Amino acid sequence: MKKVYFLQTCDTCRKILKEIDTENFEKIEIKTNPITVNQLEEMYSLAGSYEALFNKRAKLYRELDLKNKELTELDYKKYILQEYTFLKRPVFMVDNAIFIGNSKKTIDDIKEKTLRQ
Repeated sequence: MKKVYFLQTCDTCRKILKEIDTENFEKIEIKTNPITVNQLEEMYSLAGSYEALFNKRAKLYRELDLKNKELTELDYKKYILQEYTFLKRPVFMVDNAIFIGNSKKTIDDIKEKTLRQ
């Protein structure tokens, strides 16, 4: 299984997708193809938590003042399903590994993983 969840309008996602060979990946653009419950459950099974998949840098996170609320795992799940901007991106899934976000270490790890395949 090779999948990548990304946002086409995100400059960072576009830059990362140019750096990584995604030819054999199923590419899911999350704005035009909203994340389904099954897709999120699949990510959750590899990530171990919804919070790990949640984007706390989203503009809406600040607007809704979520940082001052006690969010549960079910809250994180609900918000990700309601609004695509709450998914930390990009999310790469390769075999039984998941790579979440755009930190340099995460991108280096996904590059290493895809080169070994």
